[in-house]
Amino acid sequence: MLPRTADGFGEVRPTPAVMRVRRWNTPDTVAPLPGTGFTARVVSPAPADVIARSTWRPGCPVGKQDLAWVRMAYRGFDGARHSGEMLVNASVADDVVGVFRRLYRARFPIESMGITTKADQDAPPTGDGNVTGAFACRPVRGSTTFSQHAYGLAIDLDPFQNPYHRGDLVLPELASSYLDRGWVRPGMITPDGPAVRAFAAIGWGWGGTWSSLKDFQHFSQNGR
Repeated sequence: MLPRTADGFGEVRPTPAVMRVRRWNTPDTVAPLPGTGFTARVVSPAPADVIARSTWRPGCPVGKQDLAWVRMAYRGFDGARHSGEMLVNASVADDVVGVFRRLYRARFPIESMGITTKADQDAPPTGDGNVTGAFACRPVRGSTTFSQHAYGLAIDLDPFQNPYHRGDLVLPELASSYLDRGWVRPGMITPDGPAVRAFAAIGWGWGGTWSSLKDFQHFSQNGR
């Protein structure tokens, strides 16, 4: 656990040597999907038990009936086929599936794919999180305005390899090595790479192009 700073985040520390080229997989969050190759299952609206373990609560800017439960196959850093899940706005579920189909075919590696829980949001900072996900009912970092994640209209992809950076703040807090975008390692999003192309194909913007800060992991429908 990292000590918290005045802004409520964990203390930013140098990336441990074992994480400077991070390429492993954590256990899948759902049972293996049938078949081979890319497969997806969309349930809309999302089942009540799935909503119950998410961060949705009354007051979130999207109704629970407007969220879809998406299970998808993805390529791991081990090259194998894995299965994960996410909650997204039902209006973009098919587009999101198309993006991850393209990433699978491009062999873009993903460490883990899952749904943010209330326990995740309340957990002490460890600085090593790397879950690819979408819906999280929370404000923009450092603001009181709801994030696009709170609408199910944004996705964070391999956050450790693609950290958030504003001033002295790096999130995840141990991911500073990955601010060196010239040293391209597996899982990193590059301006001309498959991830940017796949999201651009559905009209989504990338936080890696922002000027006031960089959110290399972040893609959203409205570009914010």
